[in-house]
Amino acid sequence: MFIRQVCLSSAMRLMFALMAASSWMLSQTDPGPRGGVPGAGGAISGLTVKELKFFDAGLDEFAEVGSVTGSVPGTEPGLGPRFNLDSCAGCHKHPAVGGSSPSVNPQVNQALSSASQVTYVTVTVPILSANGPVREVRFATDGGVHDLFVVTGRSDAPTGCAISQPDFLAAAGGAFPGILRFRIPTPTFGLGLIEAIEDATILANVYPGKPFGILGSPNRNGNDGTVTRFGWKAQNKSLVIFAGEAYNVEQGITNELFPDERGESGTPDPVACRGGVVAPQDSVHYDQTQPQTVVDNTGTFANFMRFLAPPTPATSYGSVTAAQIAAGELAFNKAGCNVCHIKSMTTGNHLNAALRSKTANLFSDLLVHDVGTEDGIAQGLATGSQFRTAPLWGVGQRLFFMHDGRKTNIVDAINEHAGEAIQVIDNFKGVSGVNPASNLTATERQNLVYFLRSL
Repeated sequence: MFIRQVCLSSAMRLMFALMAASSWMLSQTDPGPRGGVPGAGGAISGLTVKELKFFDAGLDEFAEVGSVTGSVPGTEPGLGPRFNLDSCAGCHKHPAVGGSSPSVNPQVNQALSSASQVTYVTVTVPILSANGPVREVRFATDGGVHDLFVVTGRSDAPTGCAISQPDFLAAAGGAFPGILRFRIPTPTFGLGLIEAIEDATILANVYPGKPFGILGSPNRNGNDGTVTRFGWKAQNKSLVIFAGEAYNVEQGITNELFPDERGESGTPDPVACRGGVVAPQDSVHYDQTQPQTVVDNTGTFANFMRFLAPPTPATSYGSVTAAQIAAGELAFNKAGCNVCHIKSMTTGNHLNAALRSKTANLFSDLLVHDVGTEDGIAQGLATGSQFRTAPLWGVGQRLFFMHDGRKTNIVDAINEHAGEAIQVIDNFKGVSGVNPASNLTATERQNLVYFLRSL
């Protein structure tokens, strides 16, 4: 009889635990991307007349479409031989130019390369989808980017160029995704403020005894040892490097920072494919006298991102009130989300007054953490299990979440967190036995979601 009572008691405890778990899963809803005006895409306030001209020139180049030789009307030369897309703004488009993946994937476009190439990466190996995020592909075996498309088959392809896409089917193996790893575009809003934050300010976020078991460490430049901060693993040091790498890796356009064509798996492509235009394809225009056109495209991209304003949060939206948003921020802090997603940092004594001693409400510590979403790829000091704390400004209008874009619901993205964040997630769920005072109620969880969608 006693044994039966114990078994019944255990069963009841399990039932109550399952009921509690199901209650938190059903108790909050993502209202979806915030509508209304984007509140993003414009220049940061306080620019001089000439700085604003450089911002406008950078915006023009950011939106420019590339082709192999520039023979396609409305394009500029340099695309390929291998690429993921033919313009910066195609990837960084939502909710305004400079943002992240749009709702319709511009990579699923037969005019970009050829129908067979698009079919290969959408049907044969389902890397892309028409309504999914823009993606780049890395291989877990080497960590490097393997471009989705090649210029072979395009109307402007160099004569004699017959290279093929990487063997994604073999890389995927018998169980997709195999060694394939995906990354989606990071928003570029407010990056000038992030660049202007001093190393010492970021390093102040590293200290022992953080609450809820949070750790975090900086990524660093392998050459000078300074703190890096851009990219999913905080692997890039500056906006110029960030722009130069993307120009080369994503569009196949060589530049003065990355002057060589990449080839595939470390092997250069044939000269017929890489010798159609002079290299580097992007460089300083020494023969120009108009200041905004003297700078190379890489520099103009950096200027655009440097002077691009951060997103403007909403004080209310739809049926969500200012009081709910304010309560949501309190819940965000109560659960411990703010230990990694620090609300603000102050920029240093920057050359440009518009970026000097400014408060950047980025909601990130710019450190790398193991939060259970590892991809096995190490970059700099960031291990295969670490990612940079993603800045949350602008998250209210974002369509895709996580480094690979696998989530479209912000609640699902929260629940993907584990690793260092496990106690915080238990606090969010309201099931933590370690930090009961930090457990959220159902109302607090919903307000927290409303708060995130206000950013």
